[in-house]
Amino acid sequence: MLTLVKYTIKRILQLIPVLLGVSLVVFLIMRVFSPDPAPVVLGQHASKAAMKAWRDAHGLNAPIILQFLDFLKGALTGNFGNSYYTNQPVMNEIMARFPATIELAICSIILASILGILLGVTAAVKKNTAADFASTLVALIGVSMPIFWLGILLIILFSGVLHILPSGGRINPMLQPVGGTGLYVWDTLTSGDFEALGDTLRHLIMPTVSLSLYSMAIITRMTRSSMLDTLNQDYIRTARAKGISEHRVIKHHALRNAMIPVTTVIGLQFGSLLGGAVLTETVFAWPGIGSYTVECIQKSDFPVVQAVVLIIATIYVIVNLVVDLIYAFLDPRIKYSKEEG
Repeated sequence: MLTLVKYTIKRILQLIPVLLGVSLVVFLIMRVFSPDPAPVVLGQHASKAAMKAWRDAHGLNAPIILQFLDFLKGALTGNFGNSYYTNQPVMNEIMARFPATIELAICSIILASILGILLGVTAAVKKNTAADFASTLVALIGVSMPIFWLGILLIILFSGVLHILPSGGRINPMLQPVGGTGLYVWDTLTSGDFEALGDTLRHLIMPTVSLSLYSMAIITRMTRSSMLDTLNQDYIRTARAKGISEHRVIKHHALRNAMIPVTTVIGLQFGSLLGGAVLTETVFAWPGIGSYTVECIQKSDFPVVQAVVLIIATIYVIVNLVVDLIYAFLDPRIKYSKEEG
């Protein structure tokens, strides 16, 4: 237990330079490549004096190093300042939209994990058969097809042609739940509002399928590779020699051990989905932080973009840490220190 604690502390300390680097990169990118927010906010016809006063009020005329240190100070306290446009605290703006992104990411990783594991196991067990080739083809399509292109195709088919699914949005405004966690599936389910639940699920289908396809492909390929490696192990041949049924060998002996690296991939893919939902949210007009970030980039809303990127990076590295700990827990061969090795 003491070794685990030391390992966890060491990994947490390693996250500090990573997050510091992310903070510096996004800060410099916004300052160097984004247009001056003053004329965007005040309008092109605003006077130079008005623009200078606005920049002074928001600290944009201060030396760049002081601006960065001020940003870091606010980040450490959770205070990222106010949005240039709404003049509301950035954290309030983000937290109002974050549940939508979390809900989409959770639904996507669940769908990707279920389909990916099923396809991967099937491909490994039925190696070099039609099922294996079909699974490989699905994985190849998932890796190759752009998310936004798949989203557009789904909208054309299911909304434009078949008229069975809504083309965008998160829920019918007349059915929107009030209060709760902001996770509409959970809120409508716990409140017993099944009409709103059904409408929420209908809105979720196409964005979830679109966002989950790439992750499903990665999980499929990893599951297949891990299962093939596990099925060639000596203890699998021993289990078969003892007369254990093939179903039991696959389920209780091969799959449990093959899932160790797959668990790592699933965790990392979930972290990626939080930051990779930008295109999906934009295509489906999903009111999450992805589409909101794109809007703020276009408007040079520095505080919002910096806060979103840093928050997503923090979540990603935390998920990475948790996955590493789970991996070490599941596989006793993984050691926390060189001394144990």
